Amino acid sequence: MTSEDERRSRRQGPAMLRGRAVPPTTTDQRLLDARGPADWVHADPWRVLRIQAEFVEGFGLLAELPKAVSVFGSARTKPGTPEYELAVDIGARLHDAGYAVITGGGPGIMEAANKGCDENGGLSVGLGIELPFEQKLNDHIDIGLEFRYFFVRKTMFVKYSQAFVVLPGGFGTLDELFEAITLVQTKKITRFPIVLVGTEFWGGLLDWVRATMLPSAKISPEDMDLIHLTDDPDEVVKVVIDAHIEQERLMQERAAVEENAEQGVDGT
Repeated sequence: MTSEDERRSRRQGPAMLRGRAVPPTTTDQRLLDARGPADWVHADPWRVLRIQAEFVEGFGLLAELPKAVSVFGSARTKPGTPEYELAVDIGARLHDAGYAVITGGGPGIMEAANKGCDENGGLSVGLGIELPFEQKLNDHIDIGLEFRYFFVRKTMFVKYSQAFVVLPGGFGTLDELFEAITLVQTKKITRFPIVLVGTEFWGGLLDWVRATMLPSAKISPEDMDLIHLTDDPDEVVKVVIDAHIEQERLMQERAAVEENAEQGVDGT
């Protein structure tokens, strides 16, 4: 004869448990009452949830961001230097052209670009990163996020920017620059302009690319067209605007082709 324990059943989420499979406590009880080792908060399954949470937080906060341009450059650039003031000017001009400005949220070039946009009445965004040394978000940010993971932060830069403007910087700046170039070159994202500001600083790098990478067929000749080099803040903004006018034209053409194809399939 079946005992009372074997007859009882319980719904647990999408599952139905019966008899000996029914746990003595509910899921809520185990969640709220449990006290024990905290090693699990450092395990990979828990990290996956943290990563997911960072994506959700970023997407949710930035979803309604207007068209924007990311500005990169060294955190070590001091206020009052020509590079700092150039970044301030570019941030202001990008706002005047109708763009929000996104930076890594730190000091130096990032602060300068945020400052130019902010003091000119624009929307200024900072996407910070957790580092071993303290680097707080600068004071010229309207929307700020701090990330644990570099790759989540990079996704936000690419997803919510319509262009990258890159001033002189170090390894972090190079990392962002070449990631953007790679994504555009491999067509993983829609092509958007990448503007290097500072012919003296960036000229040697581009000379090496032309003289070494290109002749050895490590890149294609058209790949050089992915990068624009200038010292002129007016040209920076013009390159961005012209590229977006062309993108909108191509998108309209593509939409028209798709609509015609759908009509042909429907027989209308």
